[in-house]
Parts: sequence; C-alpha cells; structure tokens
Amino acid sequence: MKLSDINIRDPYVLLHEGKYYLYGTRGPSCWGEGTGFDVYVSDDLENWSDPIEIFRNDGKFWGTHNYWAPEVHKWQGAFYMFASFKAEGVCRGTCILKAESPLGPFVPHSDGPITPADWECLDGTFYVDKEGKPYMVFCHEWVQAIDGEIWAVRLNDDLTAPAGPPRLLFTASEAEWIVPGRPVLGKPSFVTDGPFMWRNEDGTLLMLWAAFSKDGYTQGLARSSNGEITGEFKQVKPLFMKDGGHGMIFRTKEGKLMMTLHSPNKTLEERPFFFEVVEEDGLLHRK
Repeated sequence: MKLSDINIRDPYVLLHEGKYYLYGTRGPSCWGEGTGFDVYVSDDLENWSDPIEIFRNDGKFWGTHNYWAPEVHKWQGAFYMFASFKAEGVCRGTCILKAESPLGPFVPHSDGPITPADWECLDGTFYVDKEGKPYMVFCHEWVQAIDGEIWAVRLNDDLTAPAGPPRLLFTASEAEWIVPGRPVLGKPSFVTDGPFMWRNEDGTLLMLWAAFSKDGYTQGLARSSNGEITGEFKQVKPLFMKDGGHGMIFRTKEGKLMMTLHSPNKTLEERPFFFEVVEEDGLLHRK
C-alpha cells in the first residue's frame, strides 16, 4: 500500500528493529462506533503492508465509540499503547494497553482510563523525564473545558495508574494564532488536540499540539521554560498551517528527523503526510 491508500487520522510511527510501524485512528469509524486499531508496516516509509489488526474489542472492553489516536511506546521491555475511548454515560478518556510486540495483540493494561473519571479527555501521550520518571500528557477537551487544556500527570512505573494529581501546562487560547470554534454555554471554544513531547539535542523540551487557525487545522508548537515537564510552556510559531495536524516526530533509519501528521482534516480524506524537520535555535523548523 502507498500512503495515499491509508485513510487514518492521528498518525504515529514507531521504528523498531529496522521496520516502521504506523498506527492511527481508523478514518471511516472515527466519529462513531469503534471496534479496534490497526498497524501498517514498512521498510522505507513509502511501501506499506495491508492493515494488521492489533486490538479488537472482544465485547468486554468498556469503550464503544471514538477509538482515537493510538500511540505505541516501548517501556521496560514491553510495548504500551496510549489510546482514547468513549462510551454512553462515561467520559472520554485515555487508557493504556500492553503487548509484547509492536504487532500486538494489545490487551487492556490500566484499570480503565488514566485520565480523571469526571473529565472529558483525549489524546494521552507518553513522556519520560530526565530522571527516568514516566508521565502522561493529555488534553482536557473543549467540549467540557470550553478553553481546551493540556495537562501532565505522573504515572507509576508499571503504567497502570496515576502516581499523583495532574498539573495544568497551558490552555488553547494562549496561542495567538488560534481561532474559536462553536460556542459552548454561550462562550467561544478553543480546541486542544494531540500533544507530543520532543527533546532537542540541545536539551530543549518541546510540545507539538494541534488546534484551528484561520487556515484550518494547524500543527502548533510550545517550548518549556526549563527543559522539563515542570516548566512554563510558551507558544511559538506553528510548524504547519495547511489543514493538517495531530503530528509526531521520529528519527528515520538514516538519522533524519521526520514529522508525520494527517492532512487534510476532512473525514475520509485524511492521509498520513510526512516531511523532514530540523532542530534550530531551540525550536523545530520544516526543512
């Protein structure tokens, strides 16, 4: 398969033992009932396998709708998937699943969502600080928060539960480029989507995140004031403003710094889009 054949949102790439594993939200079922997640495998980022199902609801899993934004991270010898789910009468939240291989099968690992039970949340991502402590960074969704928020929470070492209360990192409206969405309770709403943490070689800690600008879906960027998750995050120039976002960064087998995001942001038309980036002046820039 070519990238033009792969209809996913929220692409995420894991490089493991010389192969690229591409995960994402299934395009056709994104907004409705969900059943599982797939992976696509490649040697060269151009030619991809057919979808391989790596998680499927066996009828016992709590989430029934909106199977969103699977990310797979290697931690302490196993593979952990961070993904968001929704069910009738239950707040959307990010759960952690586990497998022994990037090909799955993934099984529930955390006891339900890691995110607060009474918050509408999504897009949890994994981060390990300089001391080796694990965190999850996630969005408190605009549908409830109105001005969307991004929070961080320390996890216990086995990634089954939070190890403390979450901490607010920033709100969507702090970005000068953002535009409001439809009103909630008579107030303008602002979206936060898809946080992803990246540390430059100079030690700078950056966060990718997405929202809407006058040009459509936009890949935002924020920088920590102290090079850690405990710092104050300041908004800087977005990386991509052409109706694409929810991106992440990885190094290729050749050592190039590559970004992937989905574009356009239109149902059934979304495709993974790749481009090279460079680290410069404590930021990231499209090459």
